[in-house]
Amino acid sequence: MDKLTSTEAAQVIVSVIPIVGIVMGSVVVFFYLLWYHKRTSLLIQMGQYKKPVFDVQSFSLLTGLLLVSVGTGLTVFLAIALGASFGLLGGIIPLTIGVGLVAYYVIRQRIEKGQ
Repeated sequence: MDKLTSTEAAQVIVSVIPIVGIVMGSVVVFFYLLWYHKRTSLLIQMGQYKKPVFDVQSFSLLTGLLLVSVGTGLTVFLAIALGASFGLLGGIIPLTIGVGLVAYYVIRQRIEKGQ
């Protein structure tokens, strides 16, 4: 065998694998949402439901710092690898989103201290 050739059956199987993965993932997400809804409905009927607390400031700080670090790494790597091209946007976009989230956190902290 000098040359590797793929059969039509192998090509079909390789094409079907991502489709099956997406369908199975969608089924898992559907049942998670269904069961979460039923659980919440039951808790409301029993009078035991407590609204979840979401800390926007901590979320924005954590997400902002993660995006700044990922964006900085990608920007530096892509600038070295590709130079100044449109591929550099892959690092600049998360970097600017992260800077915006950290700026939101800082502004929100200053507003709360002023009140």
